[in-house]
Amino acid sequence: MTFSATVLTLYPEMFPGPLGVSLAGRALAEGKWSIDPVHIRDFAQDRHRTVDDTPAGGGAGMVLKVDILAAAIDHARAANPGAPVIAMTPRGRPISQQRIRELAEGSGVILLCGRFEGFDERIFAGREVEEVSVGDIILSGGECAALMVLDACIRLLPGVMGAPSSGTEESFEDGLLEYPHYTRPTEWEGRTIPEVLRSGDHAKIAAWRKQKAEDDTRSRRPDLWERHRDARVQPASGARRKNEDLGS
Repeated sequence: MTFSATVLTLYPEMFPGPLGVSLAGRALAEGKWSIDPVHIRDFAQDRHRTVDDTPAGGGAGMVLKVDILAAAIDHARAANPGAPVIAMTPRGRPISQQRIRELAEGSGVILLCGRFEGFDERIFAGREVEEVSVGDIILSGGECAALMVLDACIRLLPGVMGAPSSGTEESFEDGLLEYPHYTRPTEWEGRTIPEVLRSGDHAKIAAWRKQKAEDDTRSRRPDLWERHRDARVQPASGARRKNEDLGS
């Protein structure tokens, strides 16, 4: 099954962009996924092809019009009825690796890219649209964020990565940051590869990697660590244990 991506954008020339090279580009050429950049202006009704207007209540900037957005979404849904519609917006829920895996396992995705001050809020009540953020930053538009989401999905498609295990031992896959990596030379500017990684003892290496993943997550991303710890101590019944091991 080909993963089909539709991108609703004011700049269709930005796609496939970087997704046309490397692993994603090869997969695109091999037909493992497809992309259809759709110009939002194609759904404007006036001779000026207007897609935006001033904010209700006043203020700076312009807002993408709800009727134009709805027409673009309806067009994309008719071509790919089973694909979720995702709006790229800093007001959305931060996307997770779990959600990326869910998307990659489906038939495709419809990505709605904002510009200016964003979307008329009524589009989210009038159409089933998931609001997604790629981080606590502001971009010029949703196109770069859409490229990130697509890249994350495409690399998980069957046959895209060389080794099937390449996508499993990575940051966020088990709720932790990935353990650190090393390669030759063994010594560089007085810094050496940890001895355990040169021991040949696979059990010790696995234990070291697990410990480093936990230590780095705890120190670098305490938010991830708290969620990981809570998941570990949650009993099968769904009730929280009364006495959590705060040191674990």
